[in-house]
Amino acid sequence: MFAEETKALCDREQHCCKVLDHSNLESNVCSSAARLGVVRPTLTVLPPSTEELQQGSATLVCLASGGRPSTWSLGWKVGGSSSSSGVSNSPEVLGSDGRYSWSSTLSLPADQWKKAGSVVCEASLNGQSPVTQPLDPDSCSQ
Repeated sequence: MFAEETKALCDREQHCCKVLDHSNLESNVCSSAARLGVVRPTLTVLPPSTEELQQGSATLVCLASGGRPSTWSLGWKVGGSSSSSGVSNSPEVLGSDGRYSWSSTLSLPADQWKKAGSVVCEASLNGQSPVTQPLDPDSCSQ
């Protein structure tokens, strides 16, 4: 009876895992982990303001939203190279929909921002291809 109930539940939910029990018999089991899965976050990069650039600095903000699990991490590439200097990451925030949001701030001297060629915010999770969002300094009004 258990196997029939599990199969019926799995057929409705469409989230099944094949598992072997202690007797090496294969069965379908539905789990909350299988239903949750990995969700890639959406990235938005906000450029520095004109006023800030005129004062000689540049702060960029990367907003990541709607991702799962909570272990996605945010990083920056400036001119193609990873940058950890001037980076500040916020802890994840769990939304009511069970997905997470994060933010990361990158602070640079204004001249480094203008010469960078491109700045990329990157969300990474072990075993997944990264999610990237580039921002070209030349495309921003200065």
